[in-house]
Amino acid sequence: MEYQVGKSDKKGYIRVMEGIERKTLVYGHKTLLTEYKMLKGKKLPVHNHTHEQTGYVISGHIILTINGESYDMRPGDSWAIPGNIKHGAEVMEDSILIDIFSPVREEYIPK
Repeated sequence: MEYQVGKSDKKGYIRVMEGIERKTLVYGHKTLLTEYKMLKGKKLPVHNHTHEQTGYVISGHIILTINGESYDMRPGDSWAIPGNIKHGAEVMEDSILIDIFSPVREEYIPK
């Protein structure tokens, strides 16, 4: 793969859990870009993974928990979470988030 271009499309979302969907937008050799749609009242359970994760709030409002500390995140706010750090989120308003993972999360590559 030399390069990849993603075009806006309403297809391709995968249900992560009720009220939370994920779509892989594009990926390269070292990073993978995702979009999350999260409905008000839902919770992304605390979890961890080996991948570094950076993110950005496009719209909405979440409470992001990283290593037991909570952060009030609104449009324009961002984060960077090293691999193997526990994190989760509570969705306060319908929200759209962008996350970048490095290295690429192979399980997120569309089949």
